Amino acid sequence: MKRLIVAGFALLALLTLAGCGAESKATASETGVNTSAEQNRITTPKNDAAVALLPAKVRDRGTLVVGGGFGSGSVPLGFYADDNLTPIGLEVDIAYLVADALGLKPEIDVTSWENLFVGIDSGKYDVGFSNITVTEKRKQKYDFATYRKDDIAFEAKKGGSWRVTSGKDVAGKTIAVGSGTNQEKLLVDWNEANVKAGLPAATIKYFQKNTDTYLALSSGRIDAYLGPNPSIAYHVQTSGETETIGKFSGAGPSLQGLIAVTTKKGDGLVKAYQAALNGAIADGSYAKVLARWNVSNEAVTTSELNPPGLPLTS
Repeated sequence: MKRLIVAGFALLALLTLAGCGAESKATASETGVNTSAEQNRITTPKNDAAVALLPAKVRDRGTLVVGGGFGSGSVPLGFYADDNLTPIGLEVDIAYLVADALGLKPEIDVTSWENLFVGIDSGKYDVGFSNITVTEKRKQKYDFATYRKDDIAFEAKKGGSWRVTSGKDVAGKTIAVGSGTNQEKLLVDWNEANVKAGLPAATIKYFQKNTDTYLALSSGRIDAYLGPNPSIAYHVQTSGETETIGKFSGAGPSLQGLIAVTTKKGDGLVKAYQAALNGAIADGSYAKVLARWNVSNEAVTTSELNPPGLPLTS
């Protein structure tokens, strides 16, 4: 696996994505990553068994309409190529694999995290690919076919002694997190437990762009950022200015969290997605995609339908 190398905070330019096309961006040669519009994506053969599971209206239409809820950019999960037009990243590559297996042309619609679920609910999107964690609450409205472990991590400036090994370790700290994410829910739960135990709550900060988050981290306005492990591992490796100070399952201490393709409950699509993913796992194309984005340690051996997710809380 190639190591991704860049000096300083050059990657911050890569994180300036949707709506910021006028700003400069690091080149592929600077980061060691292909960020061009020509991705030469890994492919998988058409899977006739998976195709047979598709509803006729989708199969006959010939397209797979994919919602990507990473509008502000989340490297390496989903972001824009150097042309500021072409969606690229881990989630996009997995979506292309599923579309390949189903004999469909993918149409990637980049949107906000909140509008992703609105689009799934309305039927605008056939599927959501956006680092979506399986939760028991979400299972009430959506069907899931898993394709990656869900780990979250805390990122802080390099060189400090603070480490996060449990919820008590965030008491009194200032933490940035994405609004409406599973990471936010876990942080809120930790705050509630800490307050009950007589500890100060963490101050939660929200930023619209990853660039703003990292500027706040570098200036000391926040103590850490809690986000998806792939994004943080990528940034730690490429920036040289930060480090991971804690890593956890996205589903809490008693359950390994899982990331899944997400579709409206009962729309008849999820079994086709599961079959497509299992075919890509079997032929090795799935492993190649994860290796490409340096997240092989989050691979699963099989795609599961609606497995246990992050529990409901009272």
